[in-house]
Amino acid sequence: MAAEVELCFSGYNSSVEASEVGWPYWSPVTAWAQFACEDHINNTLETMLWDFDSCAATPEAYGLAGSLPETPEICSSAVGGVSMECEIPKTADALVATGIGEGEKGLRLFHLLSAAAEAIFGGDLNRRELARVILARLKQLLPPAATTDAAASLERLVTHFSEALHRLLVDDSDAASANGPIFSLAEATVASHLLHDMSPYVNFGHFTANQAILEAIGSERRVHIVDFDAVEGAQWPPLMQAMVSRTDGVPRPSQLKITALVGRGKKAAAAAQETGRRLSEYAASIGLPFAFVQCRVDRKGQFQATAVRVVMGDYLVFNCAIHAPYHEHHSASSIGSFLAVAQELGARLVTVVEEEKERGRDDIFGKVGTFKEELERYCAIWDALETGHAKQGRAREMVETLVLGPRIAGTMESLFRQGEEEKVFRWAEWMAARGFERIELSYFNHWQAKLLLGLYDEGYQVEEDGPNKLVLGWKSRRLVAASVWSSRPPSPSP
Repeated sequence: MAAEVELCFSGYNSSVEASEVGWPYWSPVTAWAQFACEDHINNTLETMLWDFDSCAATPEAYGLAGSLPETPEICSSAVGGVSMECEIPKTADALVATGIGEGEKGLRLFHLLSAAAEAIFGGDLNRRELARVILARLKQLLPPAATTDAAASLERLVTHFSEALHRLLVDDSDAASANGPIFSLAEATVASHLLHDMSPYVNFGHFTANQAILEAIGSERRVHIVDFDAVEGAQWPPLMQAMVSRTDGVPRPSQLKITALVGRGKKAAAAAQETGRRLSEYAASIGLPFAFVQCRVDRKGQFQATAVRVVMGDYLVFNCAIHAPYHEHHSASSIGSFLAVAQELGARLVTVVEEEKERGRDDIFGKVGTFKEELERYCAIWDALETGHAKQGRAREMVETLVLGPRIAGTMESLFRQGEEEKVFRWAEWMAARGFERIELSYFNHWQAKLLLGLYDEGYQVEEDGPNKLVLGWKSRRLVAASVWSSRPPSPSP
């Protein structure tokens, strides 16, 4: 029977100093001065604010007759022969209903944003100019950066998405100005830790994976974790503390080794080195023998088994926490190669944390469907932060600007660069098809997840989706899934 050892929920706040994060070069502040918006364009788009109810737009309705190579249909599009109406996310309706989106204005902002995304991701390069026009209009309707702190929550969300879309359209010569200022390491670190405190969005996956690891290793002496994305290393101090604090008589491991996969480039290597230094200091402070090493993907972004040095006697764990793709090695191809190596090396345990995706939407609607799914996800996150922390405007603004905004930008860029033949994978389904064995989550892991949610707003919920998978949701929107696997078949019973 798996040992039940409670993880320390305070580990994130007390055990790790400010550390390197992967977002300092993503800024949601766009140099809108570079985005020309002439008066005649303003006039032609005026009716776009009021004519969305009909969902039967024509060039004449927007004053664009003859200016574009084809008829722009703002509120509906045909993707792969399937009509897709311009829908407002259900969680966005909740934002508007609570007054956060200022009623009709909030709905208009969402219509314009969806129209711009359809023009960009719909597959027709001739509609990019239409996207520029729509984004210019959005820029006029949204508060300037200087007054963002006073803007409605939904306006801030639309601002992040519109700026992310704008970056996709700037020329290479304008890219530097479009990126905006670089935030300091201290600011980014504080914002990251604030998100841990304000929402279970990150903690949920970390604690579910950590509890599964703790139960699986039992009395193993050498524990080797290969981590797909160490980032700031915030997942590991609570696990380290739990390893040395067990009260069931199981001795602590003789060594914990973490092999961190890092992207190519000096910046990624330096960030990982700093993460390793901080984790080493923490391990030393609690008396846990610890080693931290780096490995890299190859020039094609693939992870190779030869990059990992496995010693006989290692209890091998692969941890794959897939966040927004703000690093080079977060492509679907890289993730697949990482999990394939876990299978090749016979990892005893594989933990996967991924953003939950709606089944079939991307298959039918392509990139436009993926965009709208991401918009729904962030509507739910925004609604949750607003509901639970309405009076903590400054803290919420830091999280939105330094963490969520860069994640939105990274996701939009990844979607923009994604080839038409590339699929959006649901990795739990992929692993089941590849022959990975499901490892049943313990009752204690279920209980711990519910205990964690009790620290936050009651709108959060945890759902069991099979014996080895838990899903975090906000109201009716599924956000993050954590699942546990093994690349080895289960040992026969004696």
